[in-house]
Amino acid sequence: MATGGTFHLEPGQLGAGPFPPGSLLDVLAVAAVVLDADGRIGLWSRQAEQLFGYTAREALGQYASCLLVHEQHADLVIHPFAQVMGSGKTWSGVFLIRHKDGTTRLVEFRNMRLENDRGDLYALGLATDVAALRTVERDLALSTRLVSQSPIGLAVLDTDLRYVAVNPALEKLNGIPAEGHLGRLPREVVPMLGAEEIEASMRQVLETGVPILDQDRVGRTPGDPDRDHAWSSSYYRLEDPSGRVLGIAVSLVDTTERHQATLEAEHARRHLALVADASVRIGTTLDLYQTAHELADLTVPRLADIATVDILDSVLEGSPAIPETHAPAVFRALALTSTERSEAVQAADEPGRIAAYGPDHLVTRAVRTGQPVLLPDVSMGDLHRIAPDQEAAALLARAGVHSYLAVPLTARGEVIGALDLKRTRNPEPFDHDDAVLAGELATRAAISIDNARWYQSVRNTALTLQHSLLPEHPPTLVGLEIASRYQPAGAACEVGGDWFDIIPLSHDRTALVVGDVMGNGIDAATTMGRLRTATQAFTELDLAPDQMLHYLDKITSGLEHYIATCIYAVYDPHHGQCRIANAGHLPPALVHADRSTELIDLPVGAPLGVGGVPFRSTTLPLGPDDRLVFYTDGLVEVRSQDIDARLTALLAHLAAATDDSLETMCDLLLNNLRDPASHDDVALLIAQVQPDARAGDCPTGRRGPPVASSEP
Repeated sequence: MATGGTFHLEPGQLGAGPFPPGSLLDVLAVAAVVLDADGRIGLWSRQAEQLFGYTAREALGQYASCLLVHEQHADLVIHPFAQVMGSGKTWSGVFLIRHKDGTTRLVEFRNMRLENDRGDLYALGLATDVAALRTVERDLALSTRLVSQSPIGLAVLDTDLRYVAVNPALEKLNGIPAEGHLGRLPREVVPMLGAEEIEASMRQVLETGVPILDQDRVGRTPGDPDRDHAWSSSYYRLEDPSGRVLGIAVSLVDTTERHQATLEAEHARRHLALVADASVRIGTTLDLYQTAHELADLTVPRLADIATVDILDSVLEGSPAIPETHAPAVFRALALTSTERSEAVQAADEPGRIAAYGPDHLVTRAVRTGQPVLLPDVSMGDLHRIAPDQEAAALLARAGVHSYLAVPLTARGEVIGALDLKRTRNPEPFDHDDAVLAGELATRAAISIDNARWYQSVRNTALTLQHSLLPEHPPTLVGLEIASRYQPAGAACEVGGDWFDIIPLSHDRTALVVGDVMGNGIDAATTMGRLRTATQAFTELDLAPDQMLHYLDKITSGLEHYIATCIYAVYDPHHGQCRIANAGHLPPALVHADRSTELIDLPVGAPLGVGGVPFRSTTLPLGPDDRLVFYTDGLVEVRSQDIDARLTALLAHLAAATDDSLETMCDLLLNNLRDPASHDDVALLIAQVQPDARAGDCPTGRRGPPVASSEP
């Protein structure tokens, strides 16, 4: 064990005693005996009395060889004694001495010559029990070996917290030789380890005597300033047998491997937790932007401080072409998430914006190669390859972007976009493990984003088809004012088969149709189109409402088991009446001119497609300013209330809005009644009887008596 440096002496260590017991000499009980030139005992210490059993009175003046040495060993003592006295040579050895009690014991002697100022010669003998000496020697050898060869770093510091001894293991841990420790404070040796805190712990142990055990610490040493190490430190107060405080003993166990394994296990746990969250949180809807936001929100702040999700604009157009080597990539921004509103956010593209990135940009490289692009440390030159322009690069620099990762979004073997990650507040750079994790998240999300893209494409097609099959503007009619609305289901759902129609008939009459094909998607919209086309064709036959439903029922029965509800009404302005038939549909509402409201009581026939069930027509008289309200179930049905309560609410809103225009009434009903989370579309048609309607106002020029009633 290396020692050296300055010595610190406690008050009382110099000058007059008594010194506290417990030193090594006390442990060994070293006895001092002085012989004159003739071999007589001239001086006798108290320790000699303890070792040999004779008092000073009994020993002084006696020949030592006779008093202490067995007869058979006398020659072994006399000759060395003569050498010491003659030549002054120091002599040592082990002798079997005789104790006063008659027993014998082995004692080790150290003999040397003394001379006084008159030239008289004396022999000083220092003796101790061999057994005690060997015990101390073994303990000392063992402790020396343990300390010098221990893999645990060990040090002794004095009461001023200056190193007085360190072992080789500690030299290696700190990367500083023993000479660099001795006489110095911890703050002077390892300033990078938070030495002030270390010294505070040591002072606490010095003052209280209570050891501090297994205190974990992570930091860097002068010997390895570029890598973190971990230690388990313990501090003990050192005292001699009398209780005098000698200093502090320190032990340090290198736990770097265990610490690293713990960090890796924690990293793996977070990795698995993030992947597990991705399976739950990404793809909850079929909305393209919402799905992209779910991916961005998942990565911030657990993986990045800023995350953007972009899709190749060509993918949205149906041609997922990867940009050529020297061609820019055109992206549509889908999502942007950040830990804070910083300048880096201002540099990013807002969702919905289209931007072109040149072939030298890193996000372009990611989608072109299909491989992650990782920059652990970002330079100013790198920022120009990350940002869309020079101004944005300056914003990223001011925001402190220091690490970057771009991961391609790959679905079904096609690159459809990229996940772009940046770190500003998180001081750690992106590493290979982060790239692997981001790639796994991107792969999971890419499938959901691609599903949302395909769904949106199919849904847009269905909506286009459905809108193409609905009347664009109500025609000019005799005796009626018309307002209508069609609203598709929410973005997360398929389109439905709801429809309405306003068809001018002969003799100034008007057919009003509202229907709902059960199911959704393109098939439902297509079936709706077939029924609308058939209805328009059958109107040329001047069929009564019940007859019209009869023929529509036959057509629907042949359409692959589709079922539809429908109300068909014919208004005759000359007779001031409306004839209505119902095929399983919700009853229309009637708002009288005096603001009273009611649901029209109609015979409810079976839905179209059931087949074989007769329908009945009902004649309803209408006066000026009366309003007929036709609607599909998407307007009134919600899961939390029964249908009767919802229909009551419909009547209440109609009664409150009779002074409003028909257009305003349509908007009011949709805003106040329709559930925003509804998975059903809505068709709404309101017809108001015009006062003083005359047949001559008919723009079609069709005149004549109405068709006879076909009511049974």
